[in-house]
Amino acid sequence: MSTLDLLDRLIAFPTVSRDPNRELIAFVQAFLGQHGIASEIIATPDGRKANLFATIGPTDRPGIMLSGHTDVVPAEGQAWTADPFRLRVAGGRAYGRGAADMKGFLAAALALAARAAARPLETPLHLALSHDEEVGCVGVRSLIERLSTASVRPRLCIIGEPTSLRVATGHKGKLAARATCCGVEGHSALAPKALNAIHLACDFVGLLRTHQDRIAESGARDADYDIPYTTLHAGVIAGGTALNIVPNRCTVDFEIRNIAQDDASEVLTRLLDDAARLVAERRAAFPAADIAVEVVNDYPGLATPKEAEVVAFVQALVDDASTFKVAFGTEGGLFDARLSIPTVICGPGSMDQGHKPDEFIALDQLEACDQMMDRLLHRLAA
Repeated sequence: MSTLDLLDRLIAFPTVSRDPNRELIAFVQAFLGQHGIASEIIATPDGRKANLFATIGPTDRPGIMLSGHTDVVPAEGQAWTADPFRLRVAGGRAYGRGAADMKGFLAAALALAARAAARPLETPLHLALSHDEEVGCVGVRSLIERLSTASVRPRLCIIGEPTSLRVATGHKGKLAARATCCGVEGHSALAPKALNAIHLACDFVGLLRTHQDRIAESGARDADYDIPYTTLHAGVIAGGTALNIVPNRCTVDFEIRNIAQDDASEVLTRLLDDAARLVAERRAAFPAADIAVEVVNDYPGLATPKEAEVVAFVQALVDDASTFKVAFGTEGGLFDARLSIPTVICGPGSMDQGHKPDEFIALDQLEACDQMMDRLLHRLAA
């Protein structure tokens, strides 16, 4: 099967993060099996989702790992002009949910695996497919646990997120949290006698903005990013039941995306210190006042040195040898921090097309990715 044929099959699986991915994983396992490639399935406890890991070539030495996620973001609510889960090719583009992010790379990796299985390899090729990346690099953690006990770990890792086949050496870390703001309910006609939890939440959001302004003005910088500093962002706020009731509870979901020079936990600690002072001011009149913060998810950033072996290795596979850093997160920070596997991000397509209606990948990007894979195969067989 060609890369485009494989992309057609992969897009047909509607692997939105909230839904199972087992049918896609079963297809991949069967495809690899047809080429004599054994694969290991690492399933979730409920069996709805799974990761897949496979090695082509010798198993007694570390090889090159190609990593990618199988899940995609939802398509409903977007103005697609055709079925998002049916590949459509037109005008030099392949359209479909996940075409760019990132089933195009997965298709090229599977096509490479089939070619690699027909040749003797000096260096092994590893494939790592994970689930639930789009909701915070959740699924890959069980795969990492599995690799942590392996006698041989991959030597290098290429994560195929869309970079237009440029070599990305880093991304910011992320800490996602929920602040639960507790007030005192009351009748809205007597609002001053109550403590409005939504107002308290807005005060907390004000602290987020103050911290962001301070970091933007005088915080650490990394010029390789479009936004060269750590960011704080409130994404969801929820509270209240009726207009004539002063609400006693409101939640704020927020995140910290930190550059390598900043520690997200330290940024959070400073924010919590200010929140504690804010609550102390309210407790004199309302002892029940509180802002409780729970970290929901976090993953480390990636900061691979430009002089690292993995950078030079991947630069030799692509036409554009320049390096940069991406705004979005990946499993790369986890591979580096937990397994000490040097990692870069390099894949076909552009994230400018990801997560949008009529998502697409240019056919010339798929062709260029196949050429990159051929160069990789030459290196593995040498």
